Amino acid sequence: MKYTIDSNMQFPLVEIDLEAGESAYIQQGSMVYHTPSVTLNTRLNARGDSGLGKLIGAIGRSMTSGESMFITQAVSNANDGKLALSPSMPGQVIALELGAKQYRLNDGAFLALDGSAQYKMERQSVGRAFFGGQGGLFVMTTEGEGTLLANSFGSIKKLVLNGDSITIDNAHVVAWSKELDYDIHLENGFLQSIGTGEGIVNTFRGYGEIYVQSLNIETFSRVVGSHISLGGGDDGGGSFLGNLF
Repeated sequence: MKYTIDSNMQFPLVEIDLEAGESAYIQQGSMVYHTPSVTLNTRLNARGDSGLGKLIGAIGRSMTSGESMFITQAVSNANDGKLALSPSMPGQVIALELGAKQYRLNDGAFLALDGSAQYKMERQSVGRAFFGGQGGLFVMTTEGEGTLLANSFGSIKKLVLNGDSITIDNAHVVAWSKELDYDIHLENGFLQSIGTGEGIVNTFRGYGEIYVQSLNIETFSRVVGSHISLGGGDDGGGSFLGNLF
């Protein structure tokens, strides 16, 4: 998959070039523009042949992982197809080449995938599903050869483990190597987590890569929420939203 990430933009667009018959799977709602030769199709988000079995698989995936039961497929019928994407969050976009390396993704990190590659939802342990934000009972894992585009909230930093371990706030994790062992848990137990403000963390061990984002969307949402009042005050000023409209 040929792509261009415009580094001159603070919040970059990604432009993908598609040849005739070439396709890409993209995050729902991420399309900014496309040329006339590109068609967007809605597909069931499941493997296998079409029919009742595939429908049931897509519904089951949606119920157990929180994913949509549909995914958008972009296909070009000419060699000059162009498709521009914008992530759902302000941040960085990186390309991960699949083949010898495969990755697992946190929620919201998926932007686009080469049509020659694919992903599956792997079952997690009950403990991981209870604590983690990586799709509940299932986590997205890539397969095949191609290009994966991942997006973040804020900037992305790459960490490399060489047989050692590291603990990362789970909300800062974007993607990690499939080979790494990972354990989602509370930092220092329940009471200590409340005291330090550090809640659910992810400890990685082994050999591989981890991509972390500089911003935490959970913390950001709490900060924004603390400045927004949905009810009117006694001073007659009304609510913050009310004053805007």
